[in-house]
Formats: sequence, structure tokens, C-alpha cells
Amino acid sequence: MGLAGLALQHAGALSTALSALFFPQADNVTQIVLHYSWWPRLTISLLAGAGLGLAGVLMQQVLRNPLAAPTTLGVASGANLALMAATLMAPWLFALGREWVALAGGGLAMGLVFLLSWRRGLAPMVVVLAGLVVNLYAGALGMALLLFNQESLKGLLIWGAGSLSQSGWEGVEFLWPRLAIGALLAILLLRPLAILDLDDANARSLGVSLKRMRLAGLGVGVFLTACVVSVVGVIGFIGLAAPAIVRLAGARRLMQRLLWAPLLGALLLASTDLLLQRFSGTLPTLIPTGATTAALGAPLLLWLIPRLALHSGHPTTANHSLMRRHSAPGRLATALSALLVLAILAALLTGQGDKGWQWLGPSQWLTLEWRLPRLLAASGSGVMLAIAGTLIQRLTANPMASPEVLGISGGTAIALIGAIYLLPGASHLALIGIGTLGALAVLGVLILLNHRSGFLPERLLLTGVAITALFDAVRAIVLAGGDPRGQQVVAWLSGSTYYVDLTTATTVAILALLLALIARPFTRWLDILPLGTPTAHGLGIDITRARLVLLGLVALLTACATLVVGPLSFVGLLAPHMARLMGFARARSHLLGAALVGAILMTVADWLGRQLLFPEEIPAGLVASLVGGAYFMWGLRRI
Repeated sequence: MGLAGLALQHAGALSTALSALFFPQADNVTQIVLHYSWWPRLTISLLAGAGLGLAGVLMQQVLRNPLAAPTTLGVASGANLALMAATLMAPWLFALGREWVALAGGGLAMGLVFLLSWRRGLAPMVVVLAGLVVNLYAGALGMALLLFNQESLKGLLIWGAGSLSQSGWEGVEFLWPRLAIGALLAILLLRPLAILDLDDANARSLGVSLKRMRLAGLGVGVFLTACVVSVVGVIGFIGLAAPAIVRLAGARRLMQRLLWAPLLGALLLASTDLLLQRFSGTLPTLIPTGATTAALGAPLLLWLIPRLALHSGHPTTANHSLMRRHSAPGRLATALSALLVLAILAALLTGQGDKGWQWLGPSQWLTLEWRLPRLLAASGSGVMLAIAGTLIQRLTANPMASPEVLGISGGTAIALIGAIYLLPGASHLALIGIGTLGALAVLGVLILLNHRSGFLPERLLLTGVAITALFDAVRAIVLAGGDPRGQQVVAWLSGSTYYVDLTTATTVAILALLLALIARPFTRWLDILPLGTPTAHGLGIDITRARLVLLGLVALLTACATLVVGPLSFVGLLAPHMARLMGFARARSHLLGAALVGAILMTVADWLGRQLLFPEEIPAGLVASLVGGAYFMWGLRRI
């Protein structure tokens, strides 16, 4: 209220500003601006923050996961992709209204998630994984469109980072009745949703249809998210942070969270936007509100985490619900190794040239000088990210955990983006050093904030989420600013191997092999830690030391890969799950299977990226997301 009062005082007397809300004078420019811009913007920020907070509570309740957020099921990325595709291919659709185009894209993404998880009764883990892969898939398609059409889609970059600018009351009129309906449905579902705190067996014994209840809860959450995203763009942090903060503050019961999370979400978003408006005149470029919200809210979450109680230690069985044991994992590993060798030979010896498709003959072996470095960098990075993902998923017993979630790659990325913008002409070695410092700084923050708690998985993940939100905010601000250097950032963020030389690539391959060997002795910890803290203690494991060592190894693996090919979200997140779907169950075989899958995926992706649009190229990270995502969706559908 204080920020709003200060803003109104700058516009004139408070009474004049208040009268402009209801009875603006047509000949008074200040009152017209207040009535058609300032008041609608304040109202829309309150509505959007409340809607995202409510949607976040519903998502976390149904999916039983503190990392679940309104953007979990791909609604935001689906809406963004629909707007991009309509802008480039069917601009006439905007005659229907931008909100409806975005709503249709989000709805299609949600429908695909439900289709993939329907056979398993919308089981939380299956929904989470389906949502993650759809989110990454739509995001990869959007990034590919952006990479080749950055000028045409420049306006959407601001919308995609969350823009609350209003030129009338149309957005408010569209949003408030839909949010009211969503809130009413959430209240009606309060008692059934509270039963989801029980495990599946006890819930079924009470006569509850889990599939219908999950569909209803997720449906309301997705509806709220789609409505907000269609009006103001992607503001992802509010829906994750508001429910997490109120839970940390003591709101354990569902009714308490349904009440306080929307209020906190509205307060966070409105306060951030008012601060941004107050200082916008001193900023050199337009800063989107959604990105600023993450940049300001993340430190708040970091400050709260070590001060509030969390309880962990119970085993999480959901992480193993998709695991099926293969009768001969050795044979499967041999088959994957053979497939990797074939992929390497194909990537080195085949491709398109000025005469079309051709095999590499002895007279053309000089071509290996630029093919081999990219191949080594891609496969080595795939191995390191896959192993890091396996370690962090087993360490936290959370299927949504990935190297990026810990914030290590985000810290590396922030440091490198800062170097690109602040140190023009910096050498490759200098950039590697700066990126390493960024990764070490994030690791230091993780250790500082979590050492007293013994590195509880929930604390680690929430700390990483806050750091990752800072990275997302920096990325959104950089891309929305329109700076030409943003093209280099986009290429790097997409997982490009364009700039890798043979020395760097060889170093990456050697590091991948060494770190994979270093991870092997920790397989006993990885088999036992997912069983819960009491069991691990009973078997003689020093929990704090084990978590710290594994965390350090994850940080090292992630930083080494990120420095070369950027923050590839897909490989570290889904390669471990793809290995599980193939039958690698025990920790040792799981690490091996994930590493082979990661190497194959990145090798094939780099080769396809060079061939599909020859002579143009698609970054390996985008191709890996598209190829691996398609396989993973097929695997989920068969479960």
C-alpha cells in the first residue's frame, strides 16, 4: 500500500488519483493515464499474483512435490510456442485476440500431458515427468523459432518474460471472472484434495477416485495458469515461491495455504511491479516485471530457507515407480555401447557437403578437424550431465531434480553472460575461468545455507530453485533488451558446440571419463540414500558427509559441461529416467546406462543439427531436447 500511495502522490493528489479510477476527466491527461494504464496495471498484478499463488498450491498438493509450479505442465511454454507460431505463420489468428491464441496453446500442452499420463491414473510422478518433457519440448521448439527469427519475435521476448503493461481494462475484464471461477472450484475441492496428503492406499480405502481427484485439481490449476499466462505472459517464480514460502512460514494445512499463498503472490507481484515503475526512468532498457519478480523474490526465498524448519528423511517411493529391472543389464549396456560406437562413426564419416550426402574419403580427412572437436564436446558433456542428473535424483529422491535445479549451471551462465556483456573481447580461457568462479560461488551459497541442516534434500532443491530463478531473470532481461549480443547468448543457451576447439573438446572428454570413474565408488550411497535418513543412518552412512561429497561432484560435473555447451536442461533431467525405462535399476548400472544414453543422445543430436537444415545448423541442445523428448513421450505412453 505504501508503494502504491507513493506512486499516486507522484501523479498528483490522492483524491484526484482515486477519482480517476471511477470518473476520469476526458480533458485531463494525467487522469486518463491513471484510469487506462496505472489502475489496470495494479489490478492485473494483484489478480495475476493471486492466481499463480493459488495454482501453485494446487499443483504442489496434487503432485506431492515442492518443486511443482504452475508452469510444470507446460502451459506457459505451450502458450509461448503458440504465439510464436501464430506470429510467423498465421498472424490472422490475432484477430481473435492474443489471449485466445495463448490459451489454445496452453490447453494443447496440458491435453498432451494428460494423454501421456492417463493410463497410469494421473499418478503424480508420471504427470510430473510428462509435464517436464512437454515443457522442455515446447520450449525447445520455441527456442528454435527464436534462433532463426529473433528480429520478428523481439516483441514476444518481453511478453515471454512477463509484462504487466496495460492500455485499458480489457485484461482485467478477461481475467477476474475466470480467476473467481477457479477460486470457487478450489474451495469446493478443498476436502477431497486434503485427502491427497495420504498415500494412495489409504486414500482409496476412503472411497476416493484418485484419477478423478487429480484430474480435477490439476485441471483447476492449469486453467488458472493458462488464464494468467494468456494475459500477462510467463511469470513463473510466483507460483513456486509463494506456496513454498507460506509452507515454510508454518501454513501446513491445505486451507491455510489456499488462503495465504494467493495473498502473498498478489503482494509479491504488485510490490515488484510498483518498484519497477518507480525506478523505470533511471533504467537504460525496458525490464519485464516477470523477470524482476524472480530477481527480487529469489533472494527472499534464500533468506527464508535457513531460518525456517523443514523435516525430511522419509523415503520417497515415487521416484522408483517407473523403474523396471532388466534381466541382463550387462547385455543392454553392451548394446548401448555398440550403438554409441555406430553413432560416433556415422557422425564422423557421413554428412552433407557441396555435392550432397557423402561418405568421408581419405582425401577429405581434413574435415575431421572440425567434426571431431564437436563430437567429443557433445558426447563428453552428455555423459557429465547425465551422471550429474542421476546423482542428484538419487540424492534427493525427487524425479524433478536435475543439475540445473541446483543452480550450478545457472551460476555459471550468469557469470558468462556478465562476461560477454561487460568484458567485450574476453579470451576463451578468461570466459572459462569466469564461468568456473560462478559455479564455485553457487556451490559456496549452497553449502553456506544448508550445512547446518545436514543438506536436507528439500532445502537443497529450494535453494537451487531460487538461484535458478535469478538466472532465468537475468536471461529474460538480457533477451528482452534487444542487444545484438543476445544472439550469441541464445546460441550458447541452446546448447551449441559451434565454438569448441580440439584442445577444449579433448579436455571435456577426458574429464567426463575421469569423473565417471570417480562416481563409481559412491554407488552404495546412491542405493541407500533414497530409502530415507533413518535407514541410511542404520546402515552406517554419515548422511551429511555423503550429501556434501555427492553435491560437490554434481557441481563439478555440471560446471564442466555447462562451460562448454551451455545449460542443457534436457540431458541431465531425462537421461536418468530414460535409463530407468530401459531397465537400469541399481545405482551402478543406472549411472552407466544414463551416461551411455547421454552420450548417444548428444552425439546424434550434434550430427542431426548439422544436417537437417544444411548449410544452416541447429544447436545440439535443441535437437537433443526434440529427439530425446519424442522418445521419452513414447516411453511414457507405453508404461
